[in-house]
Amino acid sequence: MENYIFDTPMLISAIIMLFTFVGIFTEGLHGFHRTKFAMLGAFSMIVVGQYYGFYSPDEAIEAIDWNVVFLLGAMMTIVSIMIPTGGFEAIAYKIGHLSKGRLFILMALMGTVVSLISLMLDNVTTVVIFGPIIVLISSALKVNPIPYLLAAALLSDTGGVATLVGDPPNLMIGSAKGIDFNTFFIHMSGVVFVAYIATIFSLKYLFRKELAEKPEPMDLSTAHKNYLTDKITWHRSLFVLGLMVILFIFHHTLGWDAWMVATLGLTLLLFIAPNTDMDEAFGKIEITLLAFFISLFVIVGGVEQTHFLEYLGSHIEPFVRSDLLMASIILMWSAAVLSAMIDNIPFTAAMIPILTGMEAQGIPATPLWWALAIGVGMGGNGTHLGSTANVFIVTLSERLAREKNDPSLAITPMVWFKKGTPVMLVTLITSSIVFWLFFDFFAQPIP
Repeated sequence: MENYIFDTPMLISAIIMLFTFVGIFTEGLHGFHRTKFAMLGAFSMIVVGQYYGFYSPDEAIEAIDWNVVFLLGAMMTIVSIMIPTGGFEAIAYKIGHLSKGRLFILMALMGTVVSLISLMLDNVTTVVIFGPIIVLISSALKVNPIPYLLAAALLSDTGGVATLVGDPPNLMIGSAKGIDFNTFFIHMSGVVFVAYIATIFSLKYLFRKELAEKPEPMDLSTAHKNYLTDKITWHRSLFVLGLMVILFIFHHTLGWDAWMVATLGLTLLLFIAPNTDMDEAFGKIEITLLAFFISLFVIVGGVEQTHFLEYLGSHIEPFVRSDLLMASIILMWSAAVLSAMIDNIPFTAAMIPILTGMEAQGIPATPLWWALAIGVGMGGNGTHLGSTANVFIVTLSERLAREKNDPSLAITPMVWFKKGTPVMLVTLITSSIVFWLFFDFFAQPIP
């Protein structure tokens, strides 16, 4: 790798990125939403870059990965059309009926469905849909909802690692490296399946007392029929999702980016779903999250222009060249630990140019990309702040505890540390073993 000289533009871009990331990571302390700091950092990077001559507004626009932005926006809109149909609630109550009062089966079935849905929908959307339903089913059975809420959060994070569209960091990695849907799924599905099994049985052990409770007899056999209020839109949405899966599989052959598949699916659904309100559907797009992504791309683009991240990469290069397997495992665990403490999206955004720079210098960094994807995905399970899905589930449990005047229903940081952190460690250990056993497979160049 080239010997980059640390200069003033490098220093300034690094300071802007550092202060922005500190602001993002400490939003719980100062009360300012992370997107505000990201936008401030992006604007500062452009202005300072113009002054020192290393970054321009045109280069900032070019730095934005629109594939990620458009894909996320289209998927959000599709979900906003599906939610009011009641289809997800119907699925959850059907699971409650199939479990027949066996609590481990209820947790395993609910967790399995959450994992499967997270393959196509982001994990935040999945827990927003299923979290309240889990509370209702637990209330009907008169059992503690914590095991099922934690299972939903942990398995949504885990399931999302398997596909290109399952988690925002996957989109960023896939878009930057040029990984198609099939390649991503083939490499990640085995790791995720092992982690999924490990998570289910870890939770069975950790919640062995709660799962031994005797639930209140309750007839849930017809509840699912009452919740599905718009069968036409629900069934047509499922048809569109199925079509999208097929197109995702062949999108590389078609010469399409992933965003084209999502946009085509959305366009088709808008035509065939008769009860769709356009303003309402597009009004549910999380503009705040998209603005956060756009701002991060602009910030990292400015840092890339000064070659600061490549400068950092030059100090890592000797170790990577000497032991690529160990470097990959260390990156996996480092990414996991940092993602447990802070948001995994900024960390991913900062690592991508470093790995890209290594490859530009002829270093075979392919296994590092897979290790990064595994680490940031599994690491989100480590703490209650490790992912937005976790934060939602914790907030939901706290509200339930206040409503019921029962503090034991709240998922506190200590509860998460005792139940969630061990799951993260188990999944990381199993993922590391799989990665080590099949390292030659992960080290193969990506076509």
